[in-house]
Amino acid sequence: MINPIKIPVTILTGYLGAGKTTLLNRILTEKHNQKIAVIVNEYGEVGIDNQLVVNSDEEILEMNNGCICCTVRGDLIRILRTLLFSMKEGKVKFDRVLIETTGLADPAPVAQTFFMDELLSETFEVDSIITVVDCKHVTKHLDYHDEAQEQIAFADVIILNKTDLISEENLQELEGRIIQMNPTAKRLYGQNCNVELKDILGIHTFDINHKLEVDPHFLEDHHHHEHDDKVSSVAFRENRPLNLEKVNQWMSQLIQEKGEDLLRYKGILYIEGIENRLVFQGLHMLFSGRPDRKWKENETKVSELVFIGKDLNKKELEQQFKNCIEIEEIAGLKKRKPKFKEFD
Repeated sequence: MINPIKIPVTILTGYLGAGKTTLLNRILTEKHNQKIAVIVNEYGEVGIDNQLVVNSDEEILEMNNGCICCTVRGDLIRILRTLLFSMKEGKVKFDRVLIETTGLADPAPVAQTFFMDELLSETFEVDSIITVVDCKHVTKHLDYHDEAQEQIAFADVIILNKTDLISEENLQELEGRIIQMNPTAKRLYGQNCNVELKDILGIHTFDINHKLEVDPHFLEDHHHHEHDDKVSSVAFRENRPLNLEKVNQWMSQLIQEKGEDLLRYKGILYIEGIENRLVFQGLHMLFSGRPDRKWKENETKVSELVFIGKDLNKKELEQQFKNCIEIEEIAGLKKRKPKFKEFD
């Protein structure tokens, strides 16, 4: 009996700030004539990435407050099963699944899910594991974080992103190190993940035999992944508007004092006197902010921020954030229209 064609799954991984969401947006905005179900996993309890995904007709599902490779892996199975049942009932239709993991995920247990669950193994097949590499910071991450090593070692395709931020000599050194870790992976190069979709979708590069060479215990159902206990996440939500000048001062000071310990920070900000959402993203000492789309008419204006880093002082960060909340001016004094400062 001929088996029906399975639904391909692309697992998109890469360390914090590598450019996964940038690549996801590129995939969703390209003309590929495919309906994609997108599953976005975030480490913090407040989801930011799903709000940074471009407006599209795709099915976007979100998993927060845990890492897909360990604490919320059961949620992944439930979401995939729900997708299948919804498709059978005609409620949704999709041609492929794309999973964006957290920057702290080991991709092996995620891929393993499609072999250990009988229903999922009958319906889905892993097309490829795509790892996005931040050429500017990855050397430091490889030296100190096992997750960065696991993501590269288990990849089928490695996108060396942000090549414009390092020299040709450093790029060659980095490439040599990556080849030692994973000599068989296809390597692509880009800025802002500007790669061809034909090189990452529908390429059927996931080879179970090769994965067993990398991890002989891949098909054993006790794959346990431990995160560095010094790494944690802190999230804030606030309905009151923020003062832009105070936000700028806070971020400048925070980056100078704690930049090396800030693995990733991002957010959507509601700023007093500005009609647009303000999006900020950063890792270590690199920080950028930009005006985003206008707040929608019936949309609740709220600031949401997430910091992922080492030895974070939650109380201190919380107080610094509260200091940015806009306080009403003294009666009779005219408020100045805030000016947006963009960081590089």
